[in-house]
Amino acid sequence: MAIVARRPGVVAGRLCALETFRQVDPEIDVVWRADDGTAVVPGTVVADVTGPMRSVLTAERTALNFLCHLSGVATATRRVVEAVASANPRTRVLDTRKTLPGLRALQKAAVRAGGGLNHRGSLSDGVLVKDNHLGGVSIGDAVRSALARFPGRTVEVECDRAAQAAEAARAGAHIVMLDNMTPEQVADTVGALRASGAGVLVEVSGGVTLESAPAYAAAGADLISLGSLTHSARALDLGLDLVEPA
Repeated sequence: MAIVARRPGVVAGRLCALETFRQVDPEIDVVWRADDGTAVVPGTVVADVTGPMRSVLTAERTALNFLCHLSGVATATRRVVEAVASANPRTRVLDTRKTLPGLRALQKAAVRAGGGLNHRGSLSDGVLVKDNHLGGVSIGDAVRSALARFPGRTVEVECDRAAQAAEAARAGAHIVMLDNMTPEQVADTVGALRASGAGVLVEVSGGVTLESAPAYAAAGADLISLGSLTHSARALDLGLDLVEPA
């Protein structure tokens, strides 16, 4: 039997599929022909699977669920990465914490397989000052407090106006996240930050799509983050086919 691609995409999740087969029956043998991160086309054999038929069919659906979903995440990521690279090769594509329950580590690995980078894995991995935090403190005070309390951690500020981004940069934030801005607004904000000499990184987030990502990259964004890479990725169509012996 063989796992075969039925649509073009990028493979991810091999270890999950392999562990599924092994948990059901250690006698199942899986020989992979495509590594995580490999682009495939319809008809590409991803893996050969041999073993007791009952065991293979018992494991089939769960193994394919992992493989199809995670390959879908990698495929969606690769498409955005390639679209962004054509507009600005310096811009990097990131995921978010909008992952499916229990699958965060796996989905983030799939994003890497697709050529993207990981944002925070948890709240403890960095400080992100959001609009709700600013209800009782200024951006400047929030940034300075975060830098003092968590030395060595990245401090980022969510901004929906250019003035907020400028204030965050002056306070020493490492990254400003421009939230739900248009490409034109991003270009103006990036221009102002660069003219001021601020070395802050600029991230764009909020409603970014495959179609709009290149415009944000061309506007000068250093980073573009998309929750859709993980929470809305369409599964890649892979199937387990019976193969006649040679």
